Amino acid sequence: MPKAHIMSVIGSAVPEPLRTGGLLACWYVVIDGVPVSGPFTSRAAAQLKATNETDKTAPHLVRH
Repeated sequence: MPKAHIMSVIGSAVPEPLRTGGLLACWYVVIDGVPVSGPFTSRAAAQLKATNETDKTAPHLVRH
């Protein structure tokens, strides 16, 4: 099963448009080491996206 993680970046690693807007940090969703979405301006937003991405790939149990 793929593992989703939240990666934070700070300072000059933050995309220029966000730094221009005054943000000094941002977050990305990374699945199996590959960035899949972002940048997000809050960790909470990145976590929500990571949860949604994980839910899409998680096997669902079916009870009979």
